[in-house]
Amino acid sequence: MSNHFAKIWKNPFVVSILLVVLITWGLIYGTLLWLDKYTRHNQAVVIPDVKGLTVESAEPLLAERGIRYNIIDSVFSKDVPPGAIVELVPEPGSKVKEGRIVFVTINAKTSQMAAMPEVQDLSFRQAYALLRSLGFTSVEVKYIPAEYTNLAIGVEMNERPVEKGQHVPLNAPLVLIVGSQEMEQDSLALDSLNNLPIEKLDSEVENWF
Repeated sequence: MSNHFAKIWKNPFVVSILLVVLITWGLIYGTLLWLDKYTRHNQAVVIPDVKGLTVESAEPLLAERGIRYNIIDSVFSKDVPPGAIVELVPEPGSKVKEGRIVFVTINAKTSQMAAMPEVQDLSFRQAYALLRSLGFTSVEVKYIPAEYTNLAIGVEMNERPVEKGQHVPLNAPLVLIVGSQEMEQDSLALDSLNNLPIEKLDSEVENWF
């Protein structure tokens, strides 16, 4: 019997098969160990709530949990300090693998800008709605003596004229200068435009042009 097993072990074909089995098993075992380490099996961290913090303040809180971040966008909001985080993806409280990258949106340090359109010789309603539809949030109306009533003359910011094409912050305090023979403000028209949603202002502007 011992001679029979000895002959089997000495058979090159049998030895080759055993080597293939051992090598295959070793590769599978090694791959599983690597995957387990690479994916950090059963290891998860919770994304901290760093909304409202600056990136500089949030970075150590994220780093101590092994979380990296990428800033992918910026928005402008008066309700959040400049440079503060306003959104994270995934959301705070989510469980992720250590080393995960979270995507961060921050509050811009300056307001978004828009180019000033040509408003001269437009009617008061057209000029006002055009400014609002472009995103300007603070538009007052000032009437001055002129030959034609309710005809836009121009736009001022900080008592200085704003030229066509000039880039202006959307939250800048603008004054729409409107002509009037009788110096009567069309307050009803202004109220009606203020109450219109931006979508309807856009459609009205498109119809005028």
